[in-house]
Amino acid sequence: MKPTLTRRRFVATAAATAGAVTFLPYAARAQMGEGDMFATGGGDIAVHPVSHASFVMNTPAGVIYSDPVGEAAAYADFDAPDLILVTHEHGDHYNADTLAALVGDSTMLITNPAVYEMLPEELKAKATAIGNGESSAFNGVAIDAIPAYNTTEGRTNFHPQGRDNGYVLSFDGFRVYISGDTEDIPEMRALENIDLAFLCMNLPFTMDVEQAASAVTEFMPKYVYPYHYRGRDGGTQDPSEFAALVGQAVAVKMGDWYA
Repeated sequence: MKPTLTRRRFVATAAATAGAVTFLPYAARAQMGEGDMFATGGGDIAVHPVSHASFVMNTPAGVIYSDPVGEAAAYADFDAPDLILVTHEHGDHYNADTLAALVGDSTMLITNPAVYEMLPEELKAKATAIGNGESSAFNGVAIDAIPAYNTTEGRTNFHPQGRDNGYVLSFDGFRVYISGDTEDIPEMRALENIDLAFLCMNLPFTMDVEQAASAVTEFMPKYVYPYHYRGRDGGTQDPSEFAALVGQAVAVKMGDWYA
């Protein structure tokens, strides 16, 4: 059954001056009653950015939350999650109290092994851990854990190789990549047939816009959301600059991540 779309705080779309995506004003999208829509063989996927690295997708397989953190009230207008994905343990991606408030009796929770070991027992009982290179499934959707790590000297302690996950979700003829926190790594560049990507960019924890643009124009998703782009000590990256660097090679979608 296709989930209903009940989100009441909607997403604006934008593009670089190169014109990859047409601007649609925030108010207009709110009046339409939907997030950004993407067609798949089994039905539409609607994307709703929440904040920073947290977002919700209404999909033909169910409602998916990615890295939900913050107050549970921020998710009050969404449908309840059927699946929650957690990429790694940092506080802008994992919060046990938020998960406890959101996980229902039938919610599937997938995390990397490090987070799984941190979960309270009541959450651990509902969770599945998959590590880099491992897979799971959710209502017919294949879920592959993709490496996510730092490579630059002095940063590898933030996200050491082998610990954290990105994810690739394979729907009917439509593949979604969620980067989590990573630099420009070979495993990301080697991705194939990605339709929609969520790509992190901030310093010193992940990568800058030049690295992100270079990577995305190699693995070439059809659409990409720059997300997770505010950092510390001047580490914030400009998503418009990213879009300008990508040009028309990939359609750039601008979510309302920091309203």
